[in-house]
Amino acid sequence: MFFSIIIPVYNRPSEVQELLSSLAIQSFREFEVILVEDGSTTKSDIVASRFESIFTVRYFFQENQGQGFARNLGMTKARANFFVILDSDVILPSDYLMVLKKTILERKLDAFGGPDAAASDFSNLQKAMDFAMTSFWTTGGIRGKLKDPSKYQARGFNMGVSRQVFEILGGFVDPNRGEDIEWSLRIKKNGFKLELVEEAFVFHKRKNTLVSFAKQAFSFGRNRVNVSRFHPEAIKLVHWLPTIFLFFVLSIIFNCLFFQIFLIPHLLIIGIWAGLVVYTACWKYKSISVGGLALMTSVIQLCGYGAGLIVELFRKSVSR
Repeated sequence: MFFSIIIPVYNRPSEVQELLSSLAIQSFREFEVILVEDGSTTKSDIVASRFESIFTVRYFFQENQGQGFARNLGMTKARANFFVILDSDVILPSDYLMVLKKTILERKLDAFGGPDAAASDFSNLQKAMDFAMTSFWTTGGIRGKLKDPSKYQARGFNMGVSRQVFEILGGFVDPNRGEDIEWSLRIKKNGFKLELVEEAFVFHKRKNTLVSFAKQAFSFGRNRVNVSRFHPEAIKLVHWLPTIFLFFVLSIIFNCLFFQIFLIPHLLIIGIWAGLVVYTACWKYKSISVGGLALMTSVIQLCGYGAGLIVELFRKSVSR
């Protein structure tokens, strides 16, 4: 057995059904699945039992502690020598595990992170959220494409480590506040080889509404500050860009209402950015509707993240 696939879940049996179905058609078969129910009231045990004749699936239940600690429990139960960690709302291409094994062996990786994408049958809103999280015009494309794959910070929806990494460093130190970023930084600092595997992507089937997407973006900004408690260098210039964008948007609104100083240049800049977002999203997804929605989700993602970062930094300074 090469892989132990660890999936934390909280009240999402329908997502588990889709994820396990995608595992059932993997071209590489040397794996087990460890499903950790994190205090759910709507459990996934019956869903898991449907796949027991197809591959090894082991189900565990714990009182609600957060996804980070659910993953830790899964890793203590794992039998393979390499652990793959997935969120319950992803779906795997059929060659995902084959590609991943080949890359791990060829590049001698101790850990990896993979990108996410939107499948062709996803809703327009899901595609727009995918654009906001992965586009050059919003995140710089750092979630999925890097010239230097060793600079990647793996995310918990699609990442993995060797058994040796887990046994030496332990697992996640936080239940749900940028715990994956903290772990990535700790892994690298201790000399292990963690890289982006661009070909090992997952389809990330987010269930967000626009409101919940805004809340998630806000929490991502706060999480980056939480990671800086463990790694002070975690906040870089690129993480300030959403806050700069937020202040720029607020300055336009303020100018429209009151002074109208440098208003036309400001409107020109934001107009060019908006046009690039819409054009790129329309071209990528071949849909005008997705282009319009992508502009909304991009503004929400940037402003939400920027607000979360500045609010949590303020709270951190006050607490000191």
